[in-house]
Amino acid sequence: MKIGYTLGSIATLLLLVACGGEQPAGGKKTSAANTSSTQPKKAPPASKSAQKPKASTAKRGSKRVRRPRVDFRMVKALYGNDPASPAAKVAATPAIVALGKTLYHSADLSQKGNVSCATCHDLSTYGVDHKVTSSGSGGEGGDRNALSTYNSSRHFRQFWDGRSESVEEVTLAHLLSPTAYGLADEAAVLAKINANADLVEGFKKAFPEDENAVSVANLGNAVGAFGRTLVTTSKWDEYLDGNQRALSNEELLGFKTFMDVGCNTCHLTRTLGGNAYQKLGVYVPYKGTDTGRMRVTGNEADKYSF
Repeated sequence: MKIGYTLGSIATLLLLVACGGEQPAGGKKTSAANTSSTQPKKAPPASKSAQKPKASTAKRGSKRVRRPRVDFRMVKALYGNDPASPAAKVAATPAIVALGKTLYHSADLSQKGNVSCATCHDLSTYGVDHKVTSSGSGGEGGDRNALSTYNSSRHFRQFWDGRSESVEEVTLAHLLSPTAYGLADEAAVLAKINANADLVEGFKKAFPEDENAVSVANLGNAVGAFGRTLVTTSKWDEYLDGNQRALSNEELLGFKTFMDVGCNTCHLTRTLGGNAYQKLGVYVPYKGTDTGRMRVTGNEADKYSF
């Protein structure tokens, strides 16, 4: 009986609180019914407490990240420069770049007139074709996927295995690849160019001082010159160029974390890569059959390096 009375009193007290019961000046408690009949209705106190988490959440959500301290001199030293890559042997001119752009998109140089650089390196899809492996003029697929041509001139080597030094060299390697353009030799390449009057005229405009303007070397120089224009920039570059406010507080904190956890062990230079070979299977066994750079050098130490 005593327990029941106690529980009943607690229940009544809770009811009074929930319904806005107050204690008048006389000190006697009023019932919920009397209170509702003599005083205007007002929102229960519980509704105010329910609003507190929302206000607190909003405050937390709007809290700004403090700008972290970063040694900008160290950043410049580690990330300020592009990877060391070969410079172009021929100075680019607007005419050379224009010819290179035409050649990049021309399928006339392939064996069956159905493949161009842009086929596998479509500039509207980030310089790649998004395929596991790409198919050449004869329909035969390669054994590696296409690398992006954007920023490729900034890499220290070309191809996954680094078998070419520059974008000029990589152009000629593609042209003479039996699985790419399907052309047998340089004579076949020149025959394709000379069969197109517009291309011949383009070579003469681009290389007016060359007695034999139509050459395989000039083809590589022209496509390479255009390839060197495919460089992307962002506020990351603005930051590295000295505008230390280019990155937001959140972005700078992310970059600091990137360095603190050791990502910069492998990811250096302005491009955050493209400056060294990396070996697959160091931490997790590599199950692929492609031996990477070893196919070029024959050196066991280069096995699975790309």
